[in-house]
Amino acid sequence: MEFTKFIKILKKHKYGLVILPILAMALTLFLVRKQPNYYASISRLSAGLTAGSQTAQLAQQLLGNGGDMGESKINQTFSNVTQTMQLKIVFDQVSYQLMLHDLTSNYPFRPQSKLMRELNENAIKHAIEMYTKMYNSKQSFYLPDPDQNGLNELIKSMKYDYEDLKDKVKIYRVENSDFIDVYYESDNALLSAFVVNTLCKEFIDYYSNLTQQNKAKATEFLHDLTQQKKDALNAKMDSLKNYKIHNKVMSINDQIKMLLGQIADMESKMQIAGKEVESNQGAINAIDAKFTAQERQYMESKMTSINQEIVSIQEQLTTLNDEYIRSNFDKGVKAKLDAMRQLLEQKINQSSDKYITNPLATKENLIAQKLKLETDLELSKNSISSYKNAIAELKYKLQSLAPSEAAIQSYEADISVATNEYQQVQSKYDQSAMQLNSTIPIKVIEPALPGGKLPSKKIVLVAVSGVISMVLYLLILFVLFYLDDSIKLANDLSNKTDTKVLGWLPTIKTSMLDMQKLWTVDTIGPINSEVKKLIGTATSEIKKISGNIPTYTANTEFKKMIRATRFEINMALMGGRNLVVTSLEEGEGKTLVALSMVSAFQMMNKKVLLIDGNFLNPGITMMTQPTYYIEDYLVGKITLEQVAAGGNICVLGNKGMDVSLFEINNEAEIEQKLLELKDIFDIVFIEASAMNTLNQSKEWGVVADRVMCVFEANQSITHEMKDQILYLKTMEGKFIGWILNKVTK
Repeated sequence: MEFTKFIKILKKHKYGLVILPILAMALTLFLVRKQPNYYASISRLSAGLTAGSQTAQLAQQLLGNGGDMGESKINQTFSNVTQTMQLKIVFDQVSYQLMLHDLTSNYPFRPQSKLMRELNENAIKHAIEMYTKMYNSKQSFYLPDPDQNGLNELIKSMKYDYEDLKDKVKIYRVENSDFIDVYYESDNALLSAFVVNTLCKEFIDYYSNLTQQNKAKATEFLHDLTQQKKDALNAKMDSLKNYKIHNKVMSINDQIKMLLGQIADMESKMQIAGKEVESNQGAINAIDAKFTAQERQYMESKMTSINQEIVSIQEQLTTLNDEYIRSNFDKGVKAKLDAMRQLLEQKINQSSDKYITNPLATKENLIAQKLKLETDLELSKNSISSYKNAIAELKYKLQSLAPSEAAIQSYEADISVATNEYQQVQSKYDQSAMQLNSTIPIKVIEPALPGGKLPSKKIVLVAVSGVISMVLYLLILFVLFYLDDSIKLANDLSNKTDTKVLGWLPTIKTSMLDMQKLWTVDTIGPINSEVKKLIGTATSEIKKISGNIPTYTANTEFKKMIRATRFEINMALMGGRNLVVTSLEEGEGKTLVALSMVSAFQMMNKKVLLIDGNFLNPGITMMTQPTYYIEDYLVGKITLEQVAAGGNICVLGNKGMDVSLFEINNEAEIEQKLLELKDIFDIVFIEASAMNTLNQSKEWGVVADRVMCVFEANQSITHEMKDQILYLKTMEGKFIGWILNKVTK
């Protein structure tokens, strides 16, 4: 439905949608008729960034994986390059070159501007000197300086300034390749080629200087950082060296391994010595069991002196054995220990020789074995004690190395970190130094040449102007349509009020519509003088609005809608006889609607009464000049027979005094009087004042059977109207619906 409405609006503005684009195209054609032809030039640069380029391959060979950039890094680098090419300082160099060319050449690219023609010889010489100076120093003009500002204005007058050049220069990467294209178009083929080539050259120079400066700064920074890291590493290594010297620790790991090996060896030998103690003690006990008490007593008395010597040698042997263990089994101590063992064996052999002539001579071997075993037992016992002491000393030394080990590990960890940092910085420094000596990878592989004439854009501009004007027109119509909240059709009124619309009447825009001829063809029976008088009144109302619709069309359309509305009203009355015709505001056409409905119902051979209930504006009374008034009827001054004596259509006017209905008589009496009218009249139309007059209109609604409201089309429902609509919807079924009046065809 909304789309259909918009289509209707477009049909209404169809001539504007055609004429406006034509006018816009004609105006555009007039403006561009003298537009010059344009020539384009293009140059191609190789960036040397992608994997396929020779420069990138060389970088990868020199730097390893560092030369292989990812796609995102490549895209970022290309973006940086293209943005650098568009810097003002680069374009300024091109501007200086263009101005120097036009000032010094016999064949300038463009005709001299008005400002340039005003320059004298000295001014031209000064301009050449300044442009040359600014070009060599690669600087931009300082605009607060009047002289430099004037030279900048001279560039602008020739359209060689930054803004004009940048608007026509296009710089872009060719798809995902390693190439960058620089495009420029102007009204001179040589100028286009000159601008592109000069821009590429100045960019490469600027980019090379900028890159080399950055590389030099980076290399210098990395050199200083490398030296700092090296100094830090040397300081940590010196700290470790001094700590080892101060704590007499040379190789902590080797010392720990050596001590652990000595402890393990001592424990192993101590276990062996323990087993020797057990075996020697058992052997001694076995030998003692073979001697009687008398033999042992005799043997001890004979061996006293020699035994003392043996004991003395055993003590010396024990001391040497303990020294041998403490010295970590020194060979010199071992030789002394072996000599002392030989001496002990000699003494034992001497003691054995004393038993040759005694009764115990047969057991001399057992005695010698016992003496040897006792010596070995004592040595083993002493060895176990020495081993325990040596192990304790070794463990003490091992424990004393723990703090040194922790400190040395801390020093070594710091040295490892410092070494790693130094190596990384050194690697970056080597790469930076290598790059510093390399050349910039960007170079021109295809210089620009003067191009041919471009296709004319005049036709395109003309077509675009027509399309844009039409689109703009459509957009304006759509915005107005979208923002338009007014009610134009019966469905709009029904949807917004949620109540029934009985019918609609078109706007009458002709002075030739004659109500007297409206029903001529369909008239049933003669039309009396009262009907003619009333129809004439309606006709005069219609003639107040002028127009140019043909009489036949207006009569036919209006009569058709009146008939349709009459049918809906007749069905909605549902037995009711009196109908109040009101509106939300004054001037919405309820008088014309009432007169039209009166004449329409009269054509159905109905006896109709029209009451002018609008005490504030008695328009019907002034137009018809009736004989009787509603005030007189309601107070009983005139009878019902007098009211009905007018024929099929009767009119009751009002005296136009500032009164309300219930001030004339009480509600019960008024209802009784209206009830009596039903006995004579088939239908009673009561034109009341608008709803915004409050009680003036609402009082008629209280006593009437039904209420009908007239709404003027092409207006929006205001906040005040919403209150009146709500009141109508709460009238307990009396409100039968709307008549939409003045609908635009």
